[in-house]
Amino acid sequence: MSITIEAVKAALSGVIDPNTGKDLISSRSAKNIQINGDNVLFDVELGYPAKSQIDGIRKAAVEAVRGVEGAGSVTANVYSEIVAHSVQRGVKLKSNVKNIIAVASGKGGVGKSTTAVNLALALAAEGAQVGILDADIYGPSQPMMMGISGRPETMDGKTMEPMENYGLQVSSIGFMIDPDEPMVWRGPIVTQALTQLLDQTNWRDLDYLIVDMPPGTGDVQLTMSQKVPVTGAVIVTTPQDIALLDARKGLKMFEKVGIPILGIVENMSMHICSNCGHAEPIFGEGGGEKMCKDFDVDFLGALPLTMSIREQADSGRPTVIADPQGPIADIYKKIARTIAIKVAEKAKDMSSKFPTIVVKND
Repeated sequence: MSITIEAVKAALSGVIDPNTGKDLISSRSAKNIQINGDNVLFDVELGYPAKSQIDGIRKAAVEAVRGVEGAGSVTANVYSEIVAHSVQRGVKLKSNVKNIIAVASGKGGVGKSTTAVNLALALAAEGAQVGILDADIYGPSQPMMMGISGRPETMDGKTMEPMENYGLQVSSIGFMIDPDEPMVWRGPIVTQALTQLLDQTNWRDLDYLIVDMPPGTGDVQLTMSQKVPVTGAVIVTTPQDIALLDARKGLKMFEKVGIPILGIVENMSMHICSNCGHAEPIFGEGGGEKMCKDFDVDFLGALPLTMSIREQADSGRPTVIADPQGPIADIYKKIARTIAIKVAEKAKDMSSKFPTIVVKND
């Protein structure tokens, strides 16, 4: 009995992507099924970076099709295809950046910058082209965390090349000022500096640009929502009631301006003693998950309060780089993958498909 495309589809409909929870047929991941005699060839397209996941998905798909009566050799080509997705109304996409993800918090001191850099590094580790924009003009920390010093180069006197380390493209006001120099600037100058950092950096074909937002809900956040095409926002908080109070304000701000919330990350959720390993919720517990229920958004994950995360970020080798196979890096990678999947499930940006219509009066 010869194998049919319908039989192959039936087999693949039983293969679940462990990251999305959806089967390869209903999610339209399986494509280009070809049968030559008893040989079967097909593609599996993933909408998120998945370097560490590809072998497992390929193995499951091949095994399922091999179980079909009449199947000979089975070849599956599994790959990631990251596309641009829709953003808030009235804002145009950047030609060299597919998706912009804002990592924000209502208040300072909750580990937002550390979370942002590790999520960016986790996406890059899975094969994506990633940049990080340090939008905290008053307190830029990405140069130290990324272990980068020096000044950016300019080829034309008008734009600048991003600084680079660990496979990430980075832009920050911190590269242009002395580390001890305070930014005594009023709001309009700060927002102008932010738009220049975004627009005058020669980002090179980014799948994701992670924006490390300043704390609060002021001028920079307003500029981001009005002028920058943001695909979605991630809110970082601690379980502490005061942090949650401000995180709620940050979340409501993004909702008001039409930027979808991709989810909430609870940082410092559990203190782990470096001597005995005892875990204690010194900032309280369950606050992030309760906030998710209150606002009907996803809980992306919780990170412990450990000395290693702080030490690694301060030394310019964030956790995902310093201990890539460790348990905390694994949490960052799972959160990053969840964020990428949520972006992939959003509507695709179709603006480039439509012709520009010009009305002229003759």
